[in-house]
Amino acid sequence: MNFKNKNQEIYIDHRRKMRLLAFEFVLLCIVVPSVIMFNKWAMYMFIFLWAAGFYTYFVMRTVYHDKLREIWNGAAVTWINLKLILIRWVFASIGMLIFLYLYDPQKIFGIFYYRPEIIPFLLVFYPIFSALPQEFIFCSFFFERYAPFFGTKKRMMIASAVMFAYAHLLYINPVAPTLSLLGGLIFASTYLKTKSLALVTIEHGLYGNVLFLIGLGYYFYGGNVH
Repeated sequence: MNFKNKNQEIYIDHRRKMRLLAFEFVLLCIVVPSVIMFNKWAMYMFIFLWAAGFYTYFVMRTVYHDKLREIWNGAAVTWINLKLILIRWVFASIGMLIFLYLYDPQKIFGIFYYRPEIIPFLLVFYPIFSALPQEFIFCSFFFERYAPFFGTKKRMMIASAVMFAYAHLLYINPVAPTLSLLGGLIFASTYLKTKSLALVTIEHGLYGNVLFLIGLGYYFYGGNVH
């Protein structure tokens, strides 16, 4: 009887934790991006990004502190891994340039004409202040925290990419979430294969920098949301 009651208590406790986890998932991944989008607060995107980054870091440090030490995994930044990433990045960059030429040719390399002074800062700061927190949230935290909901690696990868794309709806244009979905699949795949936040941050930084340099950054800039 006591053993049965104990099992029931464990079951009830597990269900309570899962409900709280589901609430957190909906709040963090759906409600917050939706509120930003409907209120057109994209210009404050970095505030929300870093707030989410600090929250997810706090959770990782509190609940998964043993694994927190492993997620950076700089050892995975090898020439073999980088070579595959760079080859894919070159073809993807060509694809993005062709897309922009067909979709909105007036934007091509616009940053070199209108805001050339920010290019050095972009190349240095984007990977650190944008790519890193995004990958921590949508890869390191997401895969550890929400694995009970999605199970298989393939489902986790798709879920991460979909949530990553949904977060980019705040720019209120079709380009940002579409490219983010494709990028999210690439980044999630890299993280699943290597378990390296360092490597996936480098990869995200490469895509982000080339995206802004060729002109697609227009669709990922909060100041263009009205």
